[in-house]
Parts: sequence; C-alpha cells; structure tokens
Amino acid sequence: MILIVVKWPVRPEFDDQWPELVREFTDAVRAEPGNVFFEWSRSVDEPHTWVLVEGFRDAEAGAVHTASEHFTKAVGQMPDWVSATPSIMYVDSPDLAGWGPMGEVQPRG
Repeated sequence: MILIVVKWPVRPEFDDQWPELVREFTDAVRAEPGNVFFEWSRSVDEPHTWVLVEGFRDAEAGAVHTASEHFTKAVGQMPDWVSATPSIMYVDSPDLAGWGPMGEVQPRG
C-alpha cells in the first residue's frame, strides 16, 4: 500500500471554498479502482491549511493516479489556490493493507 499525506497551504481567500474547488478531483480519485481512501481535513494548528490523507493499493495504482487526466488537470489549477508549496509524506509499504484498529484506545463500557 502507498500512504500519502499532503499539507496544502491555501490562500486565505480560497480557504472556505477549498472542498468545493477540489470536489471534481476528489470524486475522480475516489472512483479510481486502486484508491483505498482520499480524505481532506482542515488543520487545527495551521491557519489556511488543509491536510490530505490518501491511500492507494500499490505502486501501480499510484502510477495510474498520477498519470490520470484528472490529476493533470488538478495540478494545473492548484498553483492558483495555494500560498506555498505543499509538503508531502510518502510511504510505500507492502505490509500496510489499510486502516486497522488502534489497540491503545478502546471505548469505555
């Protein structure tokens, strides 16, 4: 599995619009056969920053993703909406299959 986390510093004037600006891209990525998850969240510590957590089945699925028309279109639009270069964390792990339960925290009775 490939796990990718990207911090997107968004220009203040686009911050509230971000989910709608990336909706078409988000929907297209989620429809990719090799996509496991693609989730946006707002940072609680960094103003005007959105965090994307994405997972792909394997390197082949990641390659299909970055070669897609919707990826090319999105990376062509996003420079107009960001205030700085996004930061990325990329992990390719054959041992990772997706989300699993966190052993340290369980709901109380």
